[in-house]
Amino acid sequence: MLSLHAAQQRHPGRSHAPRIGLAIAGGGPIGAMYELGALRALDEACEGLDLTRLDCYVGVSSGAFFAAGLANRMDTAELCRIFITGESDDVVFRPETFLRLATDEYLRRAVAFPKLAARLTRDMLSGRGDSRWSDIVTRIGGLVPTGIFDNAGVEHFLREVFTRRGRSNDFRKLERPLYVIGVDLDSGEAVRFGDAGWDSVPISRAVQASAALPGLYPPVEIRGRHFVDGALRRTMHASVVLERDVDLMLGINPLVPFNPGTDEYADAQAHRFSDRRIAEGGFPGVISQALRTMLQSRMQVGLARYPAQYPHIDQVVFEPNADNRELFYTNIFSFAARRRISQLAYRNTLADLRKRRDELEPVLARHGIRLRADVIADRPRSIIAHLPAQPRSTETTAVLDRALDEIEHRLRTDKRAQARGMV
Repeated sequence: MLSLHAAQQRHPGRSHAPRIGLAIAGGGPIGAMYELGALRALDEACEGLDLTRLDCYVGVSSGAFFAAGLANRMDTAELCRIFITGESDDVVFRPETFLRLATDEYLRRAVAFPKLAARLTRDMLSGRGDSRWSDIVTRIGGLVPTGIFDNAGVEHFLREVFTRRGRSNDFRKLERPLYVIGVDLDSGEAVRFGDAGWDSVPISRAVQASAALPGLYPPVEIRGRHFVDGALRRTMHASVVLERDVDLMLGINPLVPFNPGTDEYADAQAHRFSDRRIAEGGFPGVISQALRTMLQSRMQVGLARYPAQYPHIDQVVFEPNADNRELFYTNIFSFAARRRISQLAYRNTLADLRKRRDELEPVLARHGIRLRADVIADRPRSIIAHLPAQPRSTETTAVLDRALDEIEHRLRTDKRAQARGMV
C-alpha cells in the first residue's frame, strides 16, 4: 500500500540538487524484516536513488537499525546478506542475541523479595495503607522485571558492526545526518539522538534505547535518564525529516491493522482463526491488532497534516496491504520467518510501484529518479535470487574501497553540479 502526497508548490528559487530524506518506523523483528524487503525493492527499482547517500535519515525502534546502517553506507544487498541469508563475510547475525532472557534483571528483583515481603507484612498487620489489596498489588509490581529479554547484546552487536570497515558509531562523524528517536520514560519526552546535545551518545546505544519496547526489553539508561521505544510518541517521526527542508521524503511503516475486506476470506475454515473475528485468536491477536491500529492511525493523522505544513515536499510512504493475512498471523517478535516476510515486502513494494507508476514517475523524475521498467514488471522476482555476488574484502581493502567510492561519488556530484550551472 502506497501513500503519495505530491508537493503543492515548488521551492521558490531553489537551485541545488534535490534533497531526499528517509523515515523508517518500528515494528519488532517482523517489522524490521518487512522494512528490509521494502528497502531492497526500492534500491533495485529506482535508478538514481542511492539509499546510502540520502540527505537525512530518521529511525524509530527496529527501523533505527536500518537507518543507522544506511547512514553508515551499508547498502541493502549487504544488509540482506547479514539479516536474511546469513552469507555476509563481515557480520554474523544470531537471532538469539536479541532474545536472551534478562536473567540479571530477574535475579536483582528476586533479591529484593524477602525485604519487601517483610515490610509489606509489617504494614498489613499494623493496618497502614488505604487499601490492603491495592497496596499488595502495587508493591509486588516492583518485583516484576521491566523487560523479558536483555538488550545489552543488541548494543554490543551494533557497536561491533559500526566500529570496523570504515564505519562509525559516532553521529558526529557520519557524512549525513542521522536521528534515532527514543522516549524518556519519566517525562514522556521524545529525544532525537544525533541532534545537538545528544550527538555524543554512541549510535549503538541510541538504537538500543529506541528499540527498548516496554515489557519486551528494559529501559536503557543514558545520562541518568531511562529511555524506551521511540514509537511511544509517534509512529515514524517523519516531521524530523521534513524539518530538514528536503524535497522528497520516503517513509516505510511495516505495521497496519488487518482487514480482509472481501468475502473470499470469510470462511473460518481457511485459517485456525476466523479472519473476521480476531478476538477468537485470544490475547495475541487482539494486542497485535490494537498495536497496529494505534501505530497506523497516528501516522495517518500526521500524513494528512503534513502537506499543508510542508507544501513544497513530495511525500511517498510504503506500507503492507491491509488484507495480508500472512503478515498479520506471523508472530511479530519472531525471526524465524524473516526470509518469507522480507520476500513478501519486496514483492508488495514492487507491486505498489507498478500499480502507481503513472502517478509516481513524474514525482520521482523531479528528484532525478527513474523507475526501472524491467524490475517492476518482473512479478515472480525474488529478493534472494537477485542479490549481487558478495565482493570479498578485508578490513584494509574495505576501508580503501569506501574512500575510493567516496572520491568517485564527489567527482560525479561536482560534474552534475557544473552541468546545472551551480559551480
